[in-house]
Amino acid sequence: MEWRERKIAVTGGSGFLGSALVERMQAEGYRHLNVPRRRDYDLTATAAVERFYADTKPEALIHLAALAGGIGANMRRPGDFFYQNAVMGIQLIEYARRTGVEKIVVVGTVCAYPKFTPAPFREEELWNGYPEETNAPYGLAKKMLLVQAQAYRQQYGMNVIYLLPANLYGPRDNFDLETSHVIPALIRKCLDAKRERRPEIVCWGTGAPSREFLYVEDAAEAIRLALERYDQPEPVNVGTGREVTIKALAELIAQLTGFTGRLAWDASRPDGQPRRVLDTSRAERVFEFRAATSLEEGLKRTIAWYRAQCNE
Repeated sequence: MEWRERKIAVTGGSGFLGSALVERMQAEGYRHLNVPRRRDYDLTATAAVERFYADTKPEALIHLAALAGGIGANMRRPGDFFYQNAVMGIQLIEYARRTGVEKIVVVGTVCAYPKFTPAPFREEELWNGYPEETNAPYGLAKKMLLVQAQAYRQQYGMNVIYLLPANLYGPRDNFDLETSHVIPALIRKCLDAKRERRPEIVCWGTGAPSREFLYVEDAAEAIRLALERYDQPEPVNVGTGREVTIKALAELIAQLTGFTGRLAWDASRPDGQPRRVLDTSRAERVFEFRAATSLEEGLKRTIAWYRAQCNE
């Protein structure tokens, strides 16, 4: 199906990943994109979801809108992270069914995987345990949308697909130290310390856990390809297939930002999941996605963007 000529709504389309996706799709010739704004549609409210579909009449929906954040934010607001993410997705999928939306792309989270998943994570392992405790409410809320997607496909024949991206980073990320993820937090700490001539920065945890990071523009390309080429019920990992320890990541960011001080590790802070790295072979097989941006190159672009925002 030629989706470039169809009406497509992108929830969260003005956010970090969403804005990158909208730009990518426009560059690829998509001419009828609709980006609902939070000020106009509270997607946790049923009446607003009904109005959204009545106003926009999309033929496809890409659901990116989410309440998201780092470990600290998840630990402070577990109820909000569960409720808002579950209710938004459940209502959007249900009212898409009622209004005859032809295809839905749901973007889940790597946080849905069990805490002790064998690495690299294969999609078949998704139900073999409970997620890491610090972000389990968020991970489980997003995981319920996979259950709904498969149930609605079985009962109603709906074409709902589900993607599991690795940890994202890139320009326009959230650099607020109270709510940000690890990469923007480390970039900001290093640049602030360098500017203020402080001798050290404090990093959360021990530095021992590993993570896989996916550059936001690569994630956007994966979503576009999945919309165009994938129509099956099985979830699909989206990532690079390469992991890095948090310690090595911090050292690389310090090097790229020019921070030469000490990296102090606060082991009283939680590490989170011990390892995260995805088996990305299914994405390459079913919609020919392979990440194009190396971690170092992506970090350089992200640091340059943040420096520009700070007028450095």
